[in-house]
Amino acid sequence: MSQLQFFLALVAGGLSAAALALSVVTPLETALLLKAFLALGFLSLIRFYRPFGLWADGIIAVLGAVAVLLSIGVIAPTPPFFWMALVAAWLFAWLFVERLSTALAPGLADSAGLGLIIPVAFGLTILVAWEVITRAGNVPQVILPPPSMIGARIAASVPTLLADFQQTFLKAVLIGYALGCGLGFVVAILIDRSPFLKSGLLPLGNFVSALPIVGVAPIMVMWFGFDWPSKAAVVVIMTFFPMLVNTVAGLNASSAIERDLMRTYAAGYWQTLMKLRLPAAGPFIFNALKINSTLALIGAIVAEFFGTPIVGMGFRISTEVGRMNVDMVWAEIAVAAVAGSVFYGVIVLIERGVTFWHPSVRGA
Repeated sequence: MSQLQFFLALVAGGLSAAALALSVVTPLETALLLKAFLALGFLSLIRFYRPFGLWADGIIAVLGAVAVLLSIGVIAPTPPFFWMALVAAWLFAWLFVERLSTALAPGLADSAGLGLIIPVAFGLTILVAWEVITRAGNVPQVILPPPSMIGARIAASVPTLLADFQQTFLKAVLIGYALGCGLGFVVAILIDRSPFLKSGLLPLGNFVSALPIVGVAPIMVMWFGFDWPSKAAVVVIMTFFPMLVNTVAGLNASSAIERDLMRTYAAGYWQTLMKLRLPAAGPFIFNALKINSTLALIGAIVAEFFGTPIVGMGFRISTEVGRMNVDMVWAEIAVAAVAGSVFYGVIVLIERGVTFWHPSVRGA
């Protein structure tokens, strides 16, 4: 057991014992599941005398999350031991994830399925804490709605959310992303071929990257209209420079010895480019693709604030904020976050397949 695991186990068990002692002032049948969790948390201190299973901590954490959720509003006002139980459940979840990551570290590549438990557990812990704090703490829904309310809004607004997703992501983001990254890659090849272009286009690319979205978006709307092409144009501007800079840096990543070796094989420029320099630039190119996957979504959503048809994620967010429909705003944010995460994950999977030989991929 590491020093961090020892500390987490001690604090979680001790906090459970203290909360259990405070809960005796309430009738036994009140919040019975919560008290059962606190009792199990207190009994987990036996780990300091005899081995305690890894999955036992996970079971205790799940029981604590369920008990805390079901105990909201059972006792009014919310007693201190309720909040102590919430912190204890969070600590048990942290301890479980910490122990699981330590157990998987030696052979993580062979246990990739179990490795998914770590981010899932982390995300569920945040959602449970968010739900409990907003509901048990009586946080106004205008300030921060609970996840259950956001989930209900998503379920009730699927057609609207789907139309906004198609307008913003499938049209503006993907098309602008492809054009911006493609143009950045082509211009990088041209710059690499011509020192004159390197002196002229790199400073121009730096200038374009410094343009503020709030200033560019209205101009693109005037140039390309209110529909998705103007948002795609903003995405092109945002994604062009990262791809340009990273590709130029990647093309210079191969060593002089490697280039000299290609010359001894009588390889021309294009042969050296295709067989040596582009493969060496692969990690740099995919780094730009990953950065641009998030920049593209942000740029498209912000651009929709400055003129768009009555559809789109940015349009919906700006409109519903004015109407104080905060749950709909968070529903759009949730859809955008999931779409951006999936987009990023797809690029990472492609990167692992293409640059499998790179040390950063082999060790991932």
